[in-house]
Amino acid sequence: MARHYGVNWNNTCDMFWVASGKSMKRAIQFGFLAATVVALTGCGGNSSSSGAPASNVSVQWAEELLTSASSSTIGPPAISRTLGIVSTAAFDAWAAYDAKAIGTRLGGSLRRPTAERTQANKEKAISYAVYRTMLNLYPADAVRLRAKMVAFGYDPDDVSETLTTPQGIGNHVAAKLIAYRQNDGANQAGNYADTSGYVPVNTPDVVTDPSKWQPLRFANGNAPGFLAPHWNQVIPFGLATASEFRTNGGPTYGSPQYLAQMDEIVETAANLTDEQKVIAEYWADGPRTVTPPGHWMLFATEVAKRDGMSLDKSVQLFFMMGNAVMDAGIACWDMKRVYNTSRPITAIRANYAGRMVRSFISPTAGFGMVDGSQWLPFQSPNFITPPFPEYSSGHSTFSAAGAEVLRRFTGSDYFGSSVTIPAGSLTIQPGVPAAPVTLSWPTFKDAADQAGMSRRYGGIHFKAGDLDSRSVGKKIGERTVEVAMDFINGVPGRAFNP
Repeated sequence: MARHYGVNWNNTCDMFWVASGKSMKRAIQFGFLAATVVALTGCGGNSSSSGAPASNVSVQWAEELLTSASSSTIGPPAISRTLGIVSTAAFDAWAAYDAKAIGTRLGGSLRRPTAERTQANKEKAISYAVYRTMLNLYPADAVRLRAKMVAFGYDPDDVSETLTTPQGIGNHVAAKLIAYRQNDGANQAGNYADTSGYVPVNTPDVVTDPSKWQPLRFANGNAPGFLAPHWNQVIPFGLATASEFRTNGGPTYGSPQYLAQMDEIVETAANLTDEQKVIAEYWADGPRTVTPPGHWMLFATEVAKRDGMSLDKSVQLFFMMGNAVMDAGIACWDMKRVYNTSRPITAIRANYAGRMVRSFISPTAGFGMVDGSQWLPFQSPNFITPPFPEYSSGHSTFSAAGAEVLRRFTGSDYFGSSVTIPAGSLTIQPGVPAAPVTLSWPTFKDAADQAGMSRRYGGIHFKAGDLDSRSVGKKIGERTVEVAMDFINGVPGRAFNP
């Protein structure tokens, strides 16, 4: 069984993804907008004359990428990197057939003559670039990816790099990008294992310092270590450094502000409504899902279809989204590593020991009174908290970055989407909700804010870790769009150095 970052991401939540729950969750993730997308009004791209969602080659490959993400055993940081790399490969191939765009590795050196800038050539070049990078990132999916190429009518065995052909362009840009990212600090060749020498202050069974992160022992016996503590070493896309937007780490442990946000979590967790429980589980995006960064690429594919975006527009949107969430992961994990802060479960148990509090107990027992030293968040017993420090929030950073990209690219914050969760369908607490619950997002910001808040409902993050990260994510989204537009408009100012 493959292990990544020192944690078996696939097996950390065996109980969480029961068969029906897993099917429901993945069906919602990949299909929840289908019923509403036709009714949504477009805010960017090109309208579809038929009124039906567009599904161009770029969108189809983005969906293949999300399928690989949801089937993989790597965690959110690595997933965000794959989204950035694959979407960049597609863009670099497409740029060769645009009048002014420049690629991230080779600038405008691959630009083809006007007569060759056809839809068919763009589609073929993009497909080969995406196929090659996905084979590198998700080799276990080779059979499925090969079948996709064959379905498109392309020869998956054509590895030529002749720069006068679209397949040659695609293969070549993929090779250059793979070579560049081979030594970008992620340690892909080593299954993304830590290269920084991180050692936790606490152990799963002994808390020496409750202000610092503690590995947790799950009900199934797993006690995963810090997932990707070296991730601040990964080369970003638009950020100058991983620490460029680093914040102050939130309230100091034990301060009045810290105690207040800890009390807030205990109070909120003790009085969760059905809607809040639904929000906590819907946005969880744990193992065997598209994960938090993938959730926003999923939204991007649905917006592309909603607005009937052309191939050109879709490539540009995914280029921005993939790199925004990649940089969000790098910046967020930088703060997780630097501040190394304890999760609510560690801090609350230390501070509430000896006091009776209302807590989640288990999926079957629901809620009840326990000694504070036994407090649990509203999570699966086999995945009670993700295996990395609290500050800052990945959900909030990924989501705010993704929302800002969608807002800027479409020219509006309008989202107008929703999802209805069936009665009794939650896996964390079977039988909940008592009646169907509809989560609605009038704007992209509404969706991002709900994603951030979901982790406080779930007892995963404190208020500062959520709100500070929303601010950082927005800045990352802004920066990514600015840098991506330089490439789109052929301005090499902040481009990668070949």
